[in-house]
Amino acid sequence: MTRAPSPYLVSGFYDRALRDGRHRDIVGGRWDETGRLQMALLQAHGLQPNQTLLDIGAGSLRLGCKAVPYLDPGHYWATDASRALMLRGREMELPDPDRLPEDRLVEDADFAFPNLPLRVDCLIAFGLFTHLPPGQTAHALARIARRWPEPRVLLFTVFLAPEDHAGESLRQPDGVVTHPDRPPWHLTETALRGMADAAGLTLERQPDRLPRGQVLFRA
Repeated sequence: MTRAPSPYLVSGFYDRALRDGRHRDIVGGRWDETGRLQMALLQAHGLQPNQTLLDIGAGSLRLGCKAVPYLDPGHYWATDASRALMLRGREMELPDPDRLPEDRLVEDADFAFPNLPLRVDCLIAFGLFTHLPPGQTAHALARIARRWPEPRVLLFTVFLAPEDHAGESLRQPDGVVTHPDRPPWHLTETALRGMADAAGLTLERQPDRLPRGQVLFRA
């Protein structure tokens, strides 16, 4: 039996999680802490209330419940493989759901970015590429760069592995074990920079210490 490259791709995963009331649990835990951290990172990198934010892999709006009250109405957009998960977050987690029109929540499992604005100011993919094989990460970066060619701020996280241990399972600084062939995935910085170069993106590694040992990059 072939193992899915991500638990999120297992048939019925979202239906079971929503049925069991686990919309928070399946996006990685540390709900409030991680949402506040994401919001602080975006503001530190210049996000203003009148700008447009795209939350890629938004899940049940762990960031959205912080960003929507901060941004001008309608300036938060989100994509995820499950629109039902985002809608559950809108219903259960937003202080004022009416500030977020439902059409701002776009189901998108392949980084096609349908029905999104031509201009966005900031994009974030936090804890997303850690659940995707390197080939899909490269695909996502290329699609982002092609969809929004003008300079924008993109923040994303990955797990890194030393060049000489990339083929092994590794314990990250915060304790999580990452792998080269199954989630949570890691890759080398050289490989990541090669993906970015192919997409036409310039990467800047950030010094922030993040949950579970993730590394933050700005593109």
